[in-house]
Amino acid sequence: MLLNTNIFLTYFSFLLFLKKKIMSKNKYYDLADNAILLDGFDDCIVGVSESFGEESRYIYSKKSIISKLKEDMSYEEAVEYYYFNILGGYFGSQNPIFIQDILD
Repeated sequence: MLLNTNIFLTYFSFLLFLKKKIMSKNKYYDLADNAILLDGFDDCIVGVSESFGEESRYIYSKKSIISKLKEDMSYEEAVEYYYFNILGGYFGSQNPIFIQDILD
């Protein structure tokens, strides 16, 4: 009986660990239901917008997005890609919001 209890507690602890890990990674998902997520840029999310009468939207850091794009292209290409493909895109009524990081 003691062995079964230990196995159960170990399994339960593992499940709690997994749930915590998943929830911390997806901490914004429940706050902006049906909002547009930019694929591959989850780590660039800095918050979720709230406004009376409006649906919530994800807020992204422009600086973080460009830094991430620079991993695969030059700075100039990253900036051009950001303006043309990300900022210039309309993805729906819950289009992402982008902030200029000036308070660093």
